[in-house]
Amino acid sequence: MSHNSFGHLFRFTTWGESHGPALGAVVDGCPPGLTLSEADIQPFLDARRPGTSRFTTQRREPDAVRILSGVFEGRTTGTPISLVIENVDQRSKDYSEVAKAYRPGHADYAYDAKYGFRDYRGGGRSSARETAARVAAGAVARLVIPEVTITAWAESIGGDAIDPAAFDAAEIGRNPFFCPDAAAAARWEALVDGARKAGSSLGAVVACRAEGVPAGWGAPLYAKLDAELASAAMSINAVKGVEIGDGFAAAALSGEQNADPMRPGAGAPEFLANHAGGIAGGISTGQPVTLRVAFKPTSSILIPVETIGPDGQATTIATKGRHDPCVGIRGVPVVEAMVALVLADQKLRHRGQVG
Repeated sequence: MSHNSFGHLFRFTTWGESHGPALGAVVDGCPPGLTLSEADIQPFLDARRPGTSRFTTQRREPDAVRILSGVFEGRTTGTPISLVIENVDQRSKDYSEVAKAYRPGHADYAYDAKYGFRDYRGGGRSSARETAARVAAGAVARLVIPEVTITAWAESIGGDAIDPAAFDAAEIGRNPFFCPDAAAAARWEALVDGARKAGSSLGAVVACRAEGVPAGWGAPLYAKLDAELASAAMSINAVKGVEIGDGFAAAALSGEQNADPMRPGAGAPEFLANHAGGIAGGISTGQPVTLRVAFKPTSSILIPVETIGPDGQATTIATKGRHDPCVGIRGVPVVEAMVALVLADQKLRHRGQVG
């Protein structure tokens, strides 16, 4: 099994390759009667779309989505929703050298080890191009959780972090980095330009906050909300770490420092802190759900790196083509989509168990 599906009651399957004719997703389990058209999905795809600035890959893809099934007269029918996005700007010839040698840090060798065969054109299924299908599915998931507002942003690029005191949510949509700190965004222009011109790449940390999640979503053990959020985030290409709430920083705190004190509130507790990221015992507490996601530097770089070929012989490779100098930038809408998909599934499962 290749495990191309995610979710339980709200479930989606992605298909397609980076340099195939198209890619897409099939969303199953969406409740009937929700208003849905391509216009509800396209803005999220536009946020992830390549070629929108010099700080991303220059592959020119409109990422125009079409709904092939599951919608009638503008409403979901409760049957599988099939979404397709055509690839229109493939340059498979850029990857001729990848057929002869494995790119370190990429999935080339691992694919060969598993399948004995691989699609070397842009990495096939391991390409970040696959995330367009996730973003389309995530747009459908948002319709299931209208009570929740999900916002993600880039918190750092190349180790240069934002100033939390300068956080401005309105700034996120004003710059090409999804950065809430205008001063940091200005610094990142030079930082990312430098990596791009050097033929190298940078990593990034993406933070995400989901507000409006009611208390009670999740489960105590094998369907923990935080575990499923971590699994969803780790499934994104180039992600190497996930933190819920304070994450690793909590390990340096004492018990009283890490506690989220409660006081009586109007119908629900009033929390004085949120070190736990809105999740306790695998179940949402009603506080904002927060997580941070670490993206490694893009593995495809122009700087020659030592490697081997399929014949086992030593060689070097410099990956040609059009690649993101920082894949974490376009990872921001992907993180939002995966959080939406998990929360939609958890909402339906919660409703199925307790009404």
